[in-house]
Amino acid sequence: MTPLMMAAGGVSLLCGLGALLLLRAVEAQEKMANRVAQMQLAAGMARSTRPRAAGNGGPFRYIAMIGTALARSGLLSDKTVTELEQTLMAAGFRGGNGLGLFVGSKLLMLVGFPVMAWFGLGYMHFSTVTHNGGTGVAAILGLLAPDYIVKSMRKSFLQKLDRGLPDALDMMVICSEAGLGLEPAITRVAAEIGHAHPAVAEEMRQTASELRIISDRRVALQNMGNRTGLDSLKRLGATLVQTMQYGTPLSQALRTLSSEMRTEALTRFEERAARLPVLLTVPMIVFILPTVFAVVGGPAALKVMASLHGH
Repeated sequence: MTPLMMAAGGVSLLCGLGALLLLRAVEAQEKMANRVAQMQLAAGMARSTRPRAAGNGGPFRYIAMIGTALARSGLLSDKTVTELEQTLMAAGFRGGNGLGLFVGSKLLMLVGFPVMAWFGLGYMHFSTVTHNGGTGVAAILGLLAPDYIVKSMRKSFLQKLDRGLPDALDMMVICSEAGLGLEPAITRVAAEIGHAHPAVAEEMRQTASELRIISDRRVALQNMGNRTGLDSLKRLGATLVQTMQYGTPLSQALRTLSSEMRTEALTRFEERAARLPVLLTVPMIVFILPTVFAVVGGPAALKVMASLHGH
């Protein structure tokens, strides 16, 4: 048995032991959840009817449970867990098992990708260097793939929020001019704008829930921007806080903020359009200029080559 095979066997043994410990933790968590459900039924309490969050269905549930057990085991620092929760919240994962699903998926890919690459490359009889290198690349991909996916989802979610926020503000202006207060206006906008801008509706529903729960309404409005880190939502929260603090008209403040956001969006579009000539320079140099040179200088080059062959 070669040292490489012994090392692979040792890694597999460690992974098996880790999976066994995690499964035992998952089993304990499942028993605790069943016990709580039985106690609720015995007390006459209805089970929660909330919509399923990320990681609550099918095999994702078990992946999320393993990730949750790993996150609570102490292997990850509190700072790392907080940063991961903030990133997932900015990507649209609210509550549920988002953190557990992310950690569990990362663990599964980190172990699964190298194992599949190991057996796959070994079955195709590649050289030892290619076999080991491919396994290492697969391990790196398994480690970085969940981060890349979450980063892409976060960027998409923030773009959807930024795109739909001016429309939500216009609807809030209509609601406030119709006589609705702040919380009823946010609830109404969340119900009406859900088909056109689901991300904005989700954020509005979260804010309305916090306004009902948190005693200090200013904290609930400031959390609107802190959850995602989006500048436009931070400005909206600050504007609503100032409106409550100084008693300025809500509709006027929202109308001004909506106009500013649309102007900023138009400015960003103009900046992108202004960068197009610069971005088109490289394709023109790489693809168009060689063709022009071939068309213009081709006949002359052919004549020179014919004259040289004639001599």
